[in-house]
Amino acid sequence: MRRRRLLFSLLLVAAAGLGTAAVPPPGAARAATLAATPLDQVVPAPASVREGGDAYTLGDRTRIRVPDGSGEAKRIASSLAGLLRPATGFDLPVTTKDGRDGIVLRLGGSGTRGLGGEGYRLTSGARGITISAARPAGLFHGVQTLRQLLPADAERQRARRAPWRIAGGTIADAPRYAYRGAMLDVSRHFFTVGQVKRYIDQLAMYKINKLHLHLSDDQGWRIAIASWPRLASYGGSTQVGGGPGGSYTKDDYREIIRYAAARYLTVVPEIDMPGHTNAALASYAPLNCNGQAPPLYTGTSVGFSSLCVPKKETYDFVDDVLRELAAMTPGRALHIGGDEAHSTSHDDYVTFMDKVQPLVAKYGKSVIGWHQLTGAHPAKGAVAQYWGYDKTGTAERTQVVDAARRGTQLILSPADRAYLDMKYDKNTPLGLSWAGYVGVQRSYDWDPGSYLDGAPAGSVLGVEAPLWSETLSTSAHIEYMAFPRLPGIAELGWSPARTHDWDDYKVRLAAQGPRWDALGIDYFRSPEVPWPAR
Repeated sequence: MRRRRLLFSLLLVAAAGLGTAAVPPPGAARAATLAATPLDQVVPAPASVREGGDAYTLGDRTRIRVPDGSGEAKRIASSLAGLLRPATGFDLPVTTKDGRDGIVLRLGGSGTRGLGGEGYRLTSGARGITISAARPAGLFHGVQTLRQLLPADAERQRARRAPWRIAGGTIADAPRYAYRGAMLDVSRHFFTVGQVKRYIDQLAMYKINKLHLHLSDDQGWRIAIASWPRLASYGGSTQVGGGPGGSYTKDDYREIIRYAAARYLTVVPEIDMPGHTNAALASYAPLNCNGQAPPLYTGTSVGFSSLCVPKKETYDFVDDVLRELAAMTPGRALHIGGDEAHSTSHDDYVTFMDKVQPLVAKYGKSVIGWHQLTGAHPAKGAVAQYWGYDKTGTAERTQVVDAARRGTQLILSPADRAYLDMKYDKNTPLGLSWAGYVGVQRSYDWDPGSYLDGAPAGSVLGVEAPLWSETLSTSAHIEYMAFPRLPGIAELGWSPARTHDWDDYKVRLAAQGPRWDALGIDYFRSPEVPWPAR
């Protein structure tokens, strides 16, 4: 059965590469109908698929119905209509009138039991499509699946003749893990609000629900703090290579949060400390043990900076930063970094973390830190983000596993699997290779549930794909390194472990290529993936 399905999928990918004539020849519409995307060919793989029945044809009389009149459901419906109108040329009016025809977005109902806050049920038949969910986030995720069931041309901003058909059947879907994240480093190179929004849209397509923003590092401080204004004005004035840098005003940051929330992503801000702090140390001399501010830094070395652990001014500074950041951040978590603090002694590191973690709790937030936090005393409810390699030293892995056994939850971001800034191969023009080359199969072919031997399966909160920006300065750079690897990490976070199969996944991934072409995403055409011909 798997071989038959794989062969059919390969035929679909091959067919996608043949292109569509402006005026279809006789029989072309029927051929396209037969090639309607099967319900199980989306990314991430759905939890349950039952195929069969007549396909639904989107037409000029299609309505998008929101029978319960929910404001969030209407907003999701309006977004779907706005997405599809340019490509189809159809009006697609949004109405609160109930009905079984058209596209129905329904909150609640018996069919949503057991799907949780992010799950959904999608049913397609000759009369219409119904997406139902217990919560609006589920409706939104169901709409992302519906997008993939339509031809890739649905993503274009100009009308095209096409048989807009969706295969018949039912999908019942819910995520494996609650935390499915992507990190964007805006410190080494600064990215504008518009560039961050573009990445958010791309993350949302694959049901990512956390955007981790790395807001401070040696090369730049990117968020305005009213009580310490030179952090942004001076510490944010440059970047790697000596460019002009930049920073977000509080209104900028709130706009990013608003935009992400409308796509059901929660922003997790990171202020890295006690290391990776040269931008702060350069901005305020009293944060240095010798009272002298170092120069701004535009290189790419790590591990040379540290806040002065014994000084009271350090904790006044940290308290103010966390207070202002917490007040702007509706999400529950603040990331306090903690990695590569090579210039901080072990005793000072433990002292620092013991003093800073209660400050996070003081402002009603929970702690996330890089996995070196487990070498100190993780607070109750703290989460450690593992970024080691497959072959990281036994002592360090044991330290993380022991913490997990004591109740610390884990986010998994192994550098030689999930770091999107690692080169694909020796010829990749962007990125780094200190964790090795990370091809598309390698980034996908691991199981978060069993990755750290000895860690309780329930300790894994989820996965995250970090994207560090030493060599990246444009949206095209971001996309080239994130795609096609990001959807694989998204699938590891969303889909059941039983669906994990590289040979099946690479075919589903290949079918995303025409969609990315339509969206203008500048992706790497990895030779590991059987892309359709352009």
